[in-house]
Amino acid sequence: MSSFPPARLSPIPAAPLHSLAAAVPPRRRLAVAGGAVSSLVLAILFWGANWPVMKLGLGHVTPLWFSALRFGTGAACLFAVQAMRGGVRLPRRRDLPFVASVGLLQMLCFTVLGALAMTLLPAGRSALLSYTTPLWVLPASVLFFGERVPGPRLAGIGLAALGVAVLMNPLSIDWADPRVLGANLMLLTASLCWSACILHLRYGRPASAAFALAPWQMLLATLLLVPLALTVEGPFTGDGSAAFLASTLYVGPVATAFCFCAVNAASARLPATGMATAMLGVPVTGVALSMLLLGERLTPTLLLGSLAILGGIAAAALPTRFRS
Repeated sequence: MSSFPPARLSPIPAAPLHSLAAAVPPRRRLAVAGGAVSSLVLAILFWGANWPVMKLGLGHVTPLWFSALRFGTGAACLFAVQAMRGGVRLPRRRDLPFVASVGLLQMLCFTVLGALAMTLLPAGRSALLSYTTPLWVLPASVLFFGERVPGPRLAGIGLAALGVAVLMNPLSIDWADPRVLGANLMLLTASLCWSACILHLRYGRPASAAFALAPWQMLLATLLLVPLALTVEGPFTGDGSAAFLASTLYVGPVATAFCFCAVNAASARLPATGMATAMLGVPVTGVALSMLLLGERLTPTLLLGSLAILGGIAAAALPTRFRS
């Protein structure tokens, strides 16, 4: 990041969230919530496209180096934007657990496990198996945080989870191959890591906004990924081709800098179970674009699973007044 002008570093001022929420007019709160939903929709589309782009990029660079590039370029973009908007601000003490959980679990673990698994599995199926978060978020939200889940939303989550189960059934996946089995376990573990972040962001309260924390979370992931890549994969493996450069530019500034900010901001304003269900739109988009761009085949189980996921998302997203 030496090419950027020196950035002003200062603590982020603290502000009691309950007093701020009370002071914001209802119309303003609705506008903020609407902005979070709009950003989430864009993030779902961009993140869905990220899976076939990652699959293409992995043909030009190894998984750990690709992940390090992703978060390194994403962090550089956000630090530059913050510097142009008045200065880069240090996280406060209360933000540090969120820098750690998102940087380590959502960014490093989820992304690395997904990239490693995608070297053995199709991009569309990898995307679908990674987004089994309702299977973890729903019971944790109810048992540990006392969240009340309305019946229609519960039915939607159940339908979406059923769709994921259809896609994971042993008849459509070669569980006899230990490498394929290991890849599927990686994707389930990645889903568990992200579920922990969804719950942490929903029920915890950082002092700073997602935009302020995101570059620090990406920087943490990058600082750990570079030595890991050197140890496991050796010197940098990117081939410098046009496809490598294009995929890096997409997965970094777009799929990382923008999408992580949008999703984390929405996680702080939407119910954890609804958030997890909405994010299942990403693998559905990933499957469609993988068929279009990579020629992956649409099997009966893939079709049935995707339809169930879409139906679950629609049921969980309906406003309460329409459900009644």
